[in-house]
Formats: sequence, structure tokens, C-alpha cells
Amino acid sequence: MNTKLGLISSAVALALAGAVAATPANAGDWFNREAAGSIKDAPMADSGRSFELAFNIGGTSDYVFRGISQTLEDPTVQGGIDASYGIFYAGVWASGVDFVRGDGGTGSGDATVEVDVYGGIKPKLGPVGFDLGVIGYLYPGAEHLAGADLDYLEIKAGASYSIGKLSLTGAVYYSPDQFAESGEAWTPELIAAYELPSVGIFSPSISGTIGSYYFDADALDYTYWNVGLSVAVEKLTLDFRYHDTDSNGADFCADRGLCDERFVFSAKVALP
Repeated sequence: MNTKLGLISSAVALALAGAVAATPANAGDWFNREAAGSIKDAPMADSGRSFELAFNIGGTSDYVFRGISQTLEDPTVQGGIDASYGIFYAGVWASGVDFVRGDGGTGSGDATVEVDVYGGIKPKLGPVGFDLGVIGYLYPGAEHLAGADLDYLEIKAGASYSIGKLSLTGAVYYSPDQFAESGEAWTPELIAAYELPSVGIFSPSISGTIGSYYFDADALDYTYWNVGLSVAVEKLTLDFRYHDTDSNGADFCADRGLCDERFVFSAKVALP
């Protein structure tokens, strides 16, 4: 257990240090990482004292979350609403999901929709931006998995810096009882994104993520990563991304075929 705690502590420290280790030239739109990291939609930019609303809708060829396909490698539709006032933000995001091949049934753990409800604060300390919040992952109408509820809660803490066109983010997620009551889990992530020169109306950027799950039960642990290209055209963002993990199918993934290497294409429209 001491070795386990040491690994988690080191991973947490590394994730946060990755965001605050350098002196930035400027602080940009931090946490703009919906395609690369764990948060489904980035918190809106600081709105000062005004109340802001934003909407997004899109689709993906395969909903991959932390390296695992949530749709049995099939496409689905996604969308959400975000609200902010000063440093406070809240939102709701939803996606189609499919965990079991065939009709599923009682005790199968199957679901058809995921609804994420989240909120928090995003204060700044000098050039460093922070994100402190809570995310609830809900699966309305889902079958329990051998009696276990699929719903779970995560607490997140993140920090971010920008160095010119390069943004660096470290984030840590903690769940007292992960998906399907699989126990306590820590999930540190490191994210890097770089804004490329614009080409006409196209604004491209590249980004990548590496993260790891650390459970009480060591056998469930695995590491995931991705790298991709995003192209923004006014309100439309197109994302082309490669995902992979070190899962052997005997860990939290449970099915190597759903967490092996894959290319995923996503498109999203954000309003206003």
C-alpha cells in the first residue's frame, strides 16, 4: 500500500508541476482541451461580472473516454450547455453510449445515454489559471452491473499556463467510488496543445494527453494517451485524433478490443 500511495503522490505532483513549471509569455484560453482530455467541454472563459451561456452540439465516429470506447466503436451524437458568471461555471453535457453488445438486459451494465453534470470555479493567481470543481457522471435508465450502480462522482483540480502559443495543463481527478462501484480511484493527466499558424479561414492546433488510472485494486490500473489535430472554422471545430492505452484487457478496460489503438474523427459546433 505504501508503494501504491507513493505512485499516486508522484503522479499527482507531476500532473500539477507540468502546468506550473515554466514562466509564461501570456495566459491564454486555458482548459481548451475538450477533444484531448477528460473534461467533455472546457469551462467558458472568465466572463467578468456578466452571465454567459454557450451551447454545443456535434458527433464523433467513436466516443472514446480515457482510452476506452464508450459506444462499442460506433458513432454517436453529443451536446451540452455551459453557463458562467465571473469565476463560477456550471454545465450539462450528454452523449450516446453502448456498453454491451446485443440487447444487454438485467445485470448487464448496459446504458444508452451518459449525462454529465458539472460545476466549479476557475480562479487565476497571476499568470496561472486553476480549475476546481465536481463532475457527476449519470446513466439514466441504465442496467446495474451485477447489482452495481453505474453512476459516479469525481472531484477535479487543475492548473494551466500558456507560453506563447503553447498551453500546458495538469489535472487530477479523484473518485471515492468509480464507475460501477469499482472503488476509489485517482486519475492524473498532462495535456499540451500548440496553436499552429492560420491558413485562410482555418485555425489549426495540435494537442496530446497522457493520463493514468490508479485504483485501490492495483489490477485495474492502466495508462492512456492520445494525440491529434484540431481545425477550427468559425463556430465549427473538426478533430482528428489517435488514441491508445497499455491495457491488457484484464484491468478496468475489461475488453482489449475497446481500448486498443484507433483513429477517431469528431465535429462540433459551438454557439454563440
